[in-house]
Amino acid sequence: MCTVVIDRRPGDPWPLLVAANRDELADRPWLPPARHWPSRPEVIAGLDELAGGTWMGLNDWGVVACVLNREGTLGPLAGRRSRGELVLDALDMADARDAAEALADIDPRAYRPFNLIVADNRDAFWIRHADAEGRAAVEVHPLAEGLTLMTAHDPDDPLDARARAYLPRFRAAPRPDPQLRDGWAPWTHLLGSRDHAVDDGPTAAMCFSLAGGFGTSSSSLIALPAMERIGVDPLYLFAPAPPDQTDYRPVLGGGVPA
Repeated sequence: MCTVVIDRRPGDPWPLLVAANRDELADRPWLPPARHWPSRPEVIAGLDELAGGTWMGLNDWGVVACVLNREGTLGPLAGRRSRGELVLDALDMADARDAAEALADIDPRAYRPFNLIVADNRDAFWIRHADAEGRAAVEVHPLAEGLTLMTAHDPDDPLDARARAYLPRFRAAPRPDPQLRDGWAPWTHLLGSRDHAVDDGPTAAMCFSLAGGFGTSSSSLIALPAMERIGVDPLYLFAPAPPDQTDYRPVLGGGVPA
C-alpha cells in the first residue's frame, strides 16, 4: 500500500508539493527515476523492469503523475494491463487537466482498480477506478487546495489506519521549503516514520518492512514552481531505499535535504 501526500497552495512560489513512499515486493526489479523511454524523452520516472511502466514520474512540461493500487488488488492479473502504463499515458500530456480528461475515457475492464494522481502547478486530479469487475466507469475528481493524503483508499479516508495516524501529523508539520537544504525535513521525518498503533500492525506505519519481503522500497519528493517564476526548474528528489535508511538524492534540480 503506497502513500502519496499532495499539498496544493495556489499563489505560493511552490504551489505543488508531492511526497510519495512506494511499497513493493523486495524482489520486483526496478530502476530509479531517469529518462528510460526513448519514445518518451520528456518523461523522468522510475522504471518497473517487470512490466515496463512506472509508479511515479514528472515530465518536462511540469506534469506529475503517480498510481496506487486500490485495497486488495496488489500485483498483476492475467488479462489486465499494467497500471504503470497509466502514469506514462498521463505524462504524455503537457497539462494535468488534459491528462485527466483523456484518462477518464479508458476502459475500466482493462485494469485492476487504482487511484491515479495527475497534477501540475495549476490543477490536480484524483482518478478513481474502484470496480474490480470493470462495470463502473472511471471517475475523475479535482483535488482540493491544501494537504491530501492518499493510500489504497479514498483521499484522507478515516477508515485507513495510516491516514488516521499520519494525516494530522502532516497537516501539523511546517510546510517544506524546497529551496532550503533542510527544507524538506518536516516531511522526510514523517516519511521515514515506523510508528504505528499496536492494533493496526506495521503496515499502518508510513515506512515498514515485513518478513515476507514486502515493504517500503523507495521515496520521492517533487516540487513545482509557480508559472510566473520563469527559469526556475521543478525539483525532484529520490531515496532509493526506505527513507529512514538512506538520503534523498537529486534527480532534477537541487535541494537535497539534510
